[in-house]
Amino acid sequence: MYTTVHLLADAPAQLLPARELMAFTLASHIILVPMGVALPFITLVMHYRGMRRKDPVALLLARRWSAVMAVQFAVGVVTGTVLTFEFGLLWPGLMGRWGDVFGIGFGVEAWAFFLEAVLIAIYLYGWRRLKPRTHFLLGLPLPVTALLGAFGILAANSWMNTPQGFSLDSDGNPVDVHIWKAIFTPMFGPQYWHFVVAMLVTAGYVVAGVYAVGLLRGRRDHYHRLGFTIPFTIAAVLTPVQLVLGDSIARSVFHKQPVKFAATEIVWKTDTHVPEYLFGRMHPDGSISGGIKIPQLDSILAGFSPRTKVTGLSSVPASDRPTATQATIAHWAFDLMVVLGSLLVLLALWYGLVRLRNRRLPDSKWFFRGAACAGVASVVAVECGWVTTEVGRQPWIVYQNMRVAEAVTSTRSTSLWIMFGLVIVVYVFVFGSFLAILLKMRTGWRLADERQAAGRPVEVPEADTPYGPRTPVPAGDAPASGSSGSAPAGEGPS
Repeated sequence: MYTTVHLLADAPAQLLPARELMAFTLASHIILVPMGVALPFITLVMHYRGMRRKDPVALLLARRWSAVMAVQFAVGVVTGTVLTFEFGLLWPGLMGRWGDVFGIGFGVEAWAFFLEAVLIAIYLYGWRRLKPRTHFLLGLPLPVTALLGAFGILAANSWMNTPQGFSLDSDGNPVDVHIWKAIFTPMFGPQYWHFVVAMLVTAGYVVAGVYAVGLLRGRRDHYHRLGFTIPFTIAAVLTPVQLVLGDSIARSVFHKQPVKFAATEIVWKTDTHVPEYLFGRMHPDGSISGGIKIPQLDSILAGFSPRTKVTGLSSVPASDRPTATQATIAHWAFDLMVVLGSLLVLLALWYGLVRLRNRRLPDSKWFFRGAACAGVASVVAVECGWVTTEVGRQPWIVYQNMRVAEAVTSTRSTSLWIMFGLVIVVYVFVFGSFLAILLKMRTGWRLADERQAAGRPVEVPEADTPYGPRTPVPAGDAPASGSSGSAPAGEGPS
């Protein structure tokens, strides 16, 4: 206990508010990331279905999702820009010393961001002004730019976990930088694919969850069935894949960051036949209280054998490892992520079995209740993944090269707490506005659908076909004669 208190006493006063501010902004921004990375792909899948099957409802859904995509991107601009400034303002030691080594990842993300903004504008414009085939083809680069942005961010983060591609001079500054080695670090591949699939799974469940609520309320029209089926199928197919990727990244952490693995699994002493604890709490003396103990399972999961040796936290000095509290936080986040992922796998299997056997959606209301909750569960799982990654690496901001306390700003803690309060106010306003816009869009779509179903003129843009009647389209390029009707009978997203 004395060692832990001593370490906290030596930390700069500004470290706590800087950490809290960064954690809050990152946790807020990451809520938007799945939709930013994966919604373009899901939208284009629906768009392709509409063109291929000559389905006006699919085209309508793709058009509405593209509007949501644009609004979400605008909000992401705000939260992402705040994070960018915080790297320089809160962690000048990190950027000042190591920016030349891993900063290229942020450069790649910035270029991808601007390119995505241009492509989203073209895609929205194209619904009314471009030929169908041209419009769809111009939308295809959108998922690529989203993946490129994720590539840049994950390259920077994986470097912080397993830094390489440089040498140190006599003063401890990096020299002889090799950019490719700095980008493709040992953790980059496992982190990148785990992250990308997580984004697709999360976005799929979030979008499908909206229509699952409508289906629960008795809206069994083609609009709601299709709006649920496409994104949920994408998420369900990838959920078991994500479980395998999660196991792979955990094993990579075991080999490349053994102390982080020890924190994640709350292992105190290096040994074989190490038990697995489901939840539980670690104390400063290394003892564990609470949780469910499963003998030898940790060693088996790490190396497929109970004789696998697992490194413990006590193998390194207290100043080089997470505290007992930090280890418990990382452990709980990891276990919660695994539990939620396992439940999503069961839901996906339920869906898959019914679809394969009966060629239809499940009838059970409990299934749709689970589907409605799956979006929230997957977002929580993403948050837990980042908590595990960042808290488990403590006290290092650059693993085994720079501590968080060495990178923090010298700004007074009082100023940082005031900044934290202002950021909370701004984010409440931004996310409140985002929700209000989405609700207003939903109301407009419902009104348009109701007027369409009643045979009354629609006085909103939904009166046009997905590609707009203003510019005649040659017959060979039209998606279908049946797509001239814009909104189907039935209500909009619930």
